[in-house]
Amino acid sequence: MAEHHDISRVHFVGIGGAGMSGLAHILLERGGVVSGSDRSDGENLRWLESLGAHVAVGHAASNLELSGQAPTAVVTSFAAIPQDNPELVAARERGIPVLRRSDLLAELLAGHNQVLVAGTHGKTSTSSFVVAAMTAAGLDPSFAVGGVLGSTGTNSHQGSGPDFVAEADESDASLLSYRPDIAVVTNIEPDHLDYFGDAESYFRVFEDFCDLLGPEGTLVACLDDPHAGGLAARRHHQGVRVAAYGTARAAAEHPHVPRLARILATEHTATGTLARVDLDGTTVEFTVHTPGEHMVLNATGALVAGYLCGGEPEKLAAGITASSGVHRRFESHGTVASGRCAGAEVFDDYAHHPTEVDAVLRAARARVEARGAGRVVVAFQPHLYSRTAEFADEFASALSLADAVVVLDVYAAREEPVDGVDGGLIAGKIDGAVFEPDFEAVPPRVAELAGPGDVVITMGAGSVTTLADSVFAALGGEAGDAAGAAGTADADADAGAAR
Repeated sequence: MAEHHDISRVHFVGIGGAGMSGLAHILLERGGVVSGSDRSDGENLRWLESLGAHVAVGHAASNLELSGQAPTAVVTSFAAIPQDNPELVAARERGIPVLRRSDLLAELLAGHNQVLVAGTHGKTSTSSFVVAAMTAAGLDPSFAVGGVLGSTGTNSHQGSGPDFVAEADESDASLLSYRPDIAVVTNIEPDHLDYFGDAESYFRVFEDFCDLLGPEGTLVACLDDPHAGGLAARRHHQGVRVAAYGTARAAAEHPHVPRLARILATEHTATGTLARVDLDGTTVEFTVHTPGEHMVLNATGALVAGYLCGGEPEKLAAGITASSGVHRRFESHGTVASGRCAGAEVFDDYAHHPTEVDAVLRAARARVEARGAGRVVVAFQPHLYSRTAEFADEFASALSLADAVVVLDVYAAREEPVDGVDGGLIAGKIDGAVFEPDFEAVPPRVAELAGPGDVVITMGAGSVTTLADSVFAALGGEAGDAAGAAGTADADADAGAAR
């Protein structure tokens, strides 16, 4: 078991990041002493300060004394914060334990029924659906998710119930820090090869994660994904309790895997996708307001997790329908009311892997086809040089689903530039695509390509999210036309918090 740490007084290096701020919030709700610093000011710092945290802009060894006494632990994102950060150096010199974010989350999870959502794609959406469903069922779970929930306006909460819902991030194998009681695996597809080195090592971390399930634990796996379905089949054969979910077709392909939920039918409506699902013999209906069949699968996995925690099927389904989703998941920034681009809709999305890009653009295409007018226009910002180089062909194939494509330069996040790797590497593989390395020139460039009734999407895990409102304005949209506020979740989670 992991070593226990005193977390009564915690100092966060990079406290403004999406994941770090969430854990700081939970500690404050538990009555702990919280301090932290970040390289720049922002809404998360002001929010935490209003809750009682001691915060500073900029990094200095003296920040360890912000609360008036030395912390019992210092928490950092190892991927985002340089090891020569003065606060980390001072902590080590003073013998104060330096923990990863996952180490702290493991401490917070202890003593709870741990509902951990893993997978290459869909972790935030699925865990958010779990929270929405369980809350509607009166279970009041604690949670720490990677995006701001539209229904709560926050990404974390210390609940009164026994359950704790959290994402289990595989990018640096930190999911192996936890001891899941319910392990949800949405899908498995090679990613983060800069860390794992090869696909086999990436696949293995999910096997190792399942090894951490206790004797009464349950694997909840999506049968529509071949690798998650295969994982479920292997674990069932080994005697692990499995509660799978998926479409009728996928269930038929895995007849020997125990299934708890089966999607009976889906229907695209004006407000989203209506789904009818058999949940352990009870037929329920819910509407997912974020478009895409992948979102229906995520919501169904959430139903299973909530049901295993004791939620009533109808109440869980009602929670899904009431959920307004997560910021930066096909999030509306408005519809242009008049002018050359009248009727054009602007959305922002976090998709940053080829499979995610493909899913979002297919959902956008279905939206356009349903109303019989318009095209799909995307401004895509690649995330990480390693991912861009590894999946350039796959990104080009996915982006080709759009009618017009503008590719920005790479958002480096934690990486150093790589010779010959930039946004042009992807754009050059797409007929008619534009490579626009000038960040400020993107909105007018998109406006040149867009027309009336188009679905226009800013897409990526980096700073491209800040351009959504500028693109809306460039198309002729006015503030009064805006259909939703932009998400405030950090673009690169904690990797963008401080370097």
